[in-house]
Amino acid sequence: MPRLDHRVWILFIGRLLSQFGTGFTLFYAPIFFVNQVGLSATAVGAGIGSGSITGIAGRILGGSFADSRRWGRRKTLLLSAAVSAIACFVLAAAANLPVFVIGNLLLGFGVGLYWPATEAVIADITTADQRNEAYALTRLADNLGLGLGVVLGGVLINTTGAYRSLFVIDGISFVIFFGIIFGAIAETLNPNHVAPKLIKGWGIALRDRPLLIYVIVNVLFTTYLAQIQSAMPLYFSNFAPPGGSAIAPQLISVIFSWHVVLTAITQLPIARWLNRFRHVQALTLAAFTFAIGFGFVWLAGAIAWGHLIWAILSLSILAIAAVAYTPIASAFVVSLAPDALRGIYLSVNSLCWAIGYLLGPAIGGWAMDQPDQIADSFWLVTALSVIAIVLPLRYLDRSLDCSDRSR
Repeated sequence: MPRLDHRVWILFIGRLLSQFGTGFTLFYAPIFFVNQVGLSATAVGAGIGSGSITGIAGRILGGSFADSRRWGRRKTLLLSAAVSAIACFVLAAAANLPVFVIGNLLLGFGVGLYWPATEAVIADITTADQRNEAYALTRLADNLGLGLGVVLGGVLINTTGAYRSLFVIDGISFVIFFGIIFGAIAETLNPNHVAPKLIKGWGIALRDRPLLIYVIVNVLFTTYLAQIQSAMPLYFSNFAPPGGSAIAPQLISVIFSWHVVLTAITQLPIARWLNRFRHVQALTLAAFTFAIGFGFVWLAGAIAWGHLIWAILSLSILAIAAVAYTPIASAFVVSLAPDALRGIYLSVNSLCWAIGYLLGPAIGGWAMDQPDQIADSFWLVTALSVIAIVLPLRYLDRSLDCSDRSR
């Protein structure tokens, strides 16, 4: 295990607990509010999607708050945990659409506040050589917490049928997270770093050419992750190779479970291995790995034999690509950021995720509604789109190298 500041491990435990609670509700909220509360599927989808709006606002404010002397990282994290806990208790009590929407708006805002602040804390308490593994540890907490929460949430539902208790448990997990931050995490913002005022700080970030170039790259990366989670299960389930049949839902579940397990197993070893490369080089390797993985998805639908093997290979390779990308992305943004603007720069990084997860499901959903030939070709086009990542990364690598040599 990596040798990191004990506060990184405290955040790991807190994040594991809060994501455990989120796993309880993530997959079961739509089922409960449609089948038992009686809301329409369209209304539930719109209500859940409304959290993305406040999530964007939370990310913008979270980055600014994290850099502010008045707020700092610690108070922003406490506010995030408090708002998220209140949101879960609102959802536990929701019996109509307005209350359901309010709960999702609050939850989106709380989650939006969280990411820039927690990633800024990790940047503050680690050295440049440690950040890949520290950010990998954060993602590992997410994967483990969500996975355990989904499994145990299913057990609880099958045993008791008490859906509302899932939201209560989720709220309690955020209360515990609040307590962990309050009792064990001191403020990490350097008092000697004077951050510019809100608008000026964002102005500096939005005029930073390397950061803006990287935004394009990062949105594409996060779109890929969204495709894996949204369009790919539908593709394997509904589209069959020539002369073959689609993959059974039970097998799809097993394959995606393997994807999650492999992600958790390889998160830390790959982060450590990538330490030997510059950030841009590591991101380029991740991009090529995504291309190979999406190429195997295309083979699963285009070739008449072995489609199950291609599907397993594709999700295995894409798991490696995802764990190569996620920690390096945050570490790279920290390397671009002035020390006094880490929160805002990491907020920009987090906003890329919001945009990617907004675009990815929409694009993938459209492709899956098309005839077989277009749905099959979609994965080949996605693999080739990696060129739009590699070329900007090569430009960034050259320009940042020249900048370093000129100092």
